[in-house]
Amino acid sequence: MELGDIRNEINSIDKNIEELFKKRMDLCLEVADYKIKNGLPILQKSREDEILERIRSELPDDLKGGGTVLFTTIMDISKLLQFQKVFEGWKPPEAAPLDLSKPAKAAVPGISGSYSHIACRQFSESLEPHFYDSFPEVFAAVKNGEADFGVLPIVNSTAGSVGQTYELLRQYDLKICATTKIRIEHCLAARKGVRLEDITEVCSHEQALMQCSKFISEHGYRTRKALNTSLAAEAAARSEDPIAAICSVECAEEQGLEILERTVADADKNLTRFILVTRSLLIAENAGLISVSLALPHESASLYRLLTKFSAAGLNLVMIESRPIANTDFDVVFYLDFEGSLTSPQVVKLLGELEYELSYFRFLGNYIEI
Repeated sequence: MELGDIRNEINSIDKNIEELFKKRMDLCLEVADYKIKNGLPILQKSREDEILERIRSELPDDLKGGGTVLFTTIMDISKLLQFQKVFEGWKPPEAAPLDLSKPAKAAVPGISGSYSHIACRQFSESLEPHFYDSFPEVFAAVKNGEADFGVLPIVNSTAGSVGQTYELLRQYDLKICATTKIRIEHCLAARKGVRLEDITEVCSHEQALMQCSKFISEHGYRTRKALNTSLAAEAAARSEDPIAAICSVECAEEQGLEILERTVADADKNLTRFILVTRSLLIAENAGLISVSLALPHESASLYRLLTKFSAAGLNLVMIESRPIANTDFDVVFYLDFEGSLTSPQVVKLLGELEYELSYFRFLGNYIEI
C-alpha cells in the first residue's frame, strides 16, 4: 500500500472516531441529566475502573498504556461536560470592585527603600506603607485589620519562587487582588569608610543571596541571612564589623551606606513579581488572571488529569508550582495561575468542578497585573 493510500485510510478512521466521539459525548450529557434528576454523583470511580480494566484486557500489551491514557482522557472530557451541566447555576464568590485610587494602608516587609516598598508605590501612590519585619507579620496585619493590603514578593526570574509567601497563602485566608513586576538591581553597600577589600561577609535575604551567588562565590564572601534586603542594609549600617549588604540602591542611600559595587546580580534581567493581598475578595474590572491552590490524590496520572481539565476548557495555564506540606509524608499543595475571569461561564464551571471533586481546593483571587 502506498503512503497516500495509508493516510487516506487513517483519515477515514479519524472521521469515524470523530463521529463516535460526538455520539459518546451526547450520551454522556444524557447521563448527566439522569444523574441530576436522580441525585446521583457525577464521579463514579467504580464505573471508570470497570471501563479501564476492560480496555486493558482487550488490547495487546504494547497498547495497554496508550489505550488507558486515551480512554482516561475521554472519560475526563465526559465528566467535564457533565460537570458543566451540574454547575450551570454555580455562583462564584461574591466580590467588590478593586479601587486603588483611594488612600489605604499597606503592610510592607522591611523598611523604606526596600524592593517591597518600591512595588507598593508601583501598585498605587495612594497606598500608605506601614513597615513590618517579616512576611508573617504582613499577613497577620492584613488578617487582623491593621492594614487594608499587604505587599509580598512571590517569584523571581532568577531564584524562582518565594516559598514562604506560598506557605503563608496556604495558612491565611487572604485573596490576591493585583500583581506587579519590578526590575531588581542589587548593589553591594557598606557603611562609609569600609573598603571593598575589607569585606568578608555579606548580609541579605536568602533570595537575594541566591540571585547574587556567582558574585558572592567569586569574592569568597561568607553569607548571613536577613528577613529582607532592607533590614540587611540597616544591619550593615549599624554594624561595627566590615560587613556589606546586598540591597537596592534606594535602600542603601536611605541608610547612608556607600555603594561599593553596582549590579551584582548573576542575571542582567532580574525581575521579581509581587502580589497585593487583602482580606476580602476585590476584583478589578479588567482582571484576567486567576490563582488557585489544591491538593491531588495519590493516584497515577492525577496531575495529567488535572491539566486535561484546563486544556479541554480552553484555559491557558501560565504557572504551576508545587510546595511540600509540613509534617506530612511528602504531600504537596499545587498552586496554579491561569488566564481567565469570574465573568466567564467556562471558568466558573471549572472552579465549581474542582471545588466539588478535590479534598482541598482554595480560590486565591482573580486579579490584574499593574
